[in-house]
Amino acid sequence: MTTLTTSRETEAGMRLNLRAVAAIYRFEMARTWRTPLQSIVSPVLSTALYFIVFGGAIGSRMQSIEGVPYGAFIVPGLIMMSLLTQSIANASFAIYFPKFTGTIYELLSAPVAWWEAVIGYVGAAASKSMLLGLIILLTATFFVPLRIEHPAMMLLFLVLTATTFSLFGFIIGIWADGFEKLQVIPLLIVTPLAFLGGSFYSISMLPPFWQKVTLFNPVVYLISGFRWSFYGLADVSLGVSLGMTLFFLALCIAVIGWIFRTGYRLKN
Repeated sequence: MTTLTTSRETEAGMRLNLRAVAAIYRFEMARTWRTPLQSIVSPVLSTALYFIVFGGAIGSRMQSIEGVPYGAFIVPGLIMMSLLTQSIANASFAIYFPKFTGTIYELLSAPVAWWEAVIGYVGAAASKSMLLGLIILLTATFFVPLRIEHPAMMLLFLVLTATTFSLFGFIIGIWADGFEKLQVIPLLIVTPLAFLGGSFYSISMLPPFWQKVTLFNPVVYLISGFRWSFYGLADVSLGVSLGMTLFFLALCIAVIGWIFRTGYRLKN
């Protein structure tokens, strides 16, 4: 069997199997509470060091950017960078570990639709990432002055980014055939894109040529939209940022659907 099927889906259409989703979600969330130092304390502490170094030591010596103190300006970028890496890590390990141990076969043969399994795994990964993002946001208030002009939009970008990159991490977890491959894309692609996507600066500070090149970096749109929700400042329009985020979300859903339809690397 290469796809997930369910009698519920056959008899009742696309009705959500809440029990199955909740079981997967609770199992993945329980893993977080068993390792709080690794899952929560470590990423929060790492990001807090950026606040101390860039916000406190270096930020006080730098000019403000469009009226926003440098230490406060980099907070949305740091939260977004942590959100990207943690979402990918949580979701990729969550689906890779069942493949590694062989328990993926139990999932494949269970009366659970593929989209129900994805909701459970991705929902847990996104929840953990958003929790970290909010903790980091709270931590930042102790180091730099913050204001959030559009809290609803901030939460929307937080949810969309965590969900989108949890889906992306889910794809990486299925694609990877070794633990080292779980780290290749996050370390060699996602992290550099986050650093070059305006986490520590506004792309308007770059020469015109590099401003145009930077627009090919998808992370720019995430950071720009998220920063707008804080200070009303953006490198690209809010509509474009939302559109690019939703496009990537739809693309990841389409790829995962194709994976379960074809059975790509689900049993290898």
